[in-house]
Amino acid sequence: MINPIEVKNIYKNYSDKNAVNGINFSVSNNEIVGLLGPNGCGKTTTIAIMLGLLRASSGQVFIKGKDIEKNRIELLHKMNFISPYIELPKKLTVRENLIVYARLYNVSKLNDRIDYLVETLNLKDFLNQKTGELSSGQKNRVSLAKSLINTPSILLLDEPTASLDPDTGDFVRSFLEKYIKENTVSILLASHNMNEVKRLCSNVLMMKNGQIIDKGTPNELLTKHGQDNLEEVFLKLSRNEK
Repeated sequence: MINPIEVKNIYKNYSDKNAVNGINFSVSNNEIVGLLGPNGCGKTTTIAIMLGLLRASSGQVFIKGKDIEKNRIELLHKMNFISPYIELPKKLTVRENLIVYARLYNVSKLNDRIDYLVETLNLKDFLNQKTGELSSGQKNRVSLAKSLINTPSILLLDEPTASLDPDTGDFVRSFLEKYIKENTVSILLASHNMNEVKRLCSNVLMMKNGQIIDKGTPNELLTKHGQDNLEEVFLKLSRNEK
């Protein structure tokens, strides 16, 4: 059986460093896999390669059994993402942003899809405000709506709850739990929130210096490293503690 996401021996080399250094992993249907590691470990670079935004120095990424580098335009219609490093156009209203992205993805029944996301993600109160005028929590929900506009079967989330208050963060996590139960989707979640990862992820990949240095279910990693929570596992691996 072909997994929806297959990352095979990916390297990304720059003149002075290896940003990604021979990583391998897969994500199956209706699974959320966590990608953890300190800043600069290669998480965002990995996601950029998976989206076809960066070309790997070597190795391949397969989405639905097809090489992303050779089939990017076709495959991107089945994918979407969130990143705190990419903002939506600030001078467009929330509705205008959703219309633009829906058209880019050739979404059929565009208004129905937008209405569904507005209702599901509670966007109605600020639907006609300019996106640049919104609070962090509101922008996050709009970004989440944008990431779901094309009903993707592959969802790449780069720190989707970064800088959010506990209530908004819980809203996003609860939404993702419900969404993966109701849709056929594979999710890669890069996060620094260890409680979020334990709550959402069936498997966890620990990255450092461009490599995956450990992996397993949250409970397997806790048992293996003799720790009480994932944050302690993260710190132990980051600091090379035994």
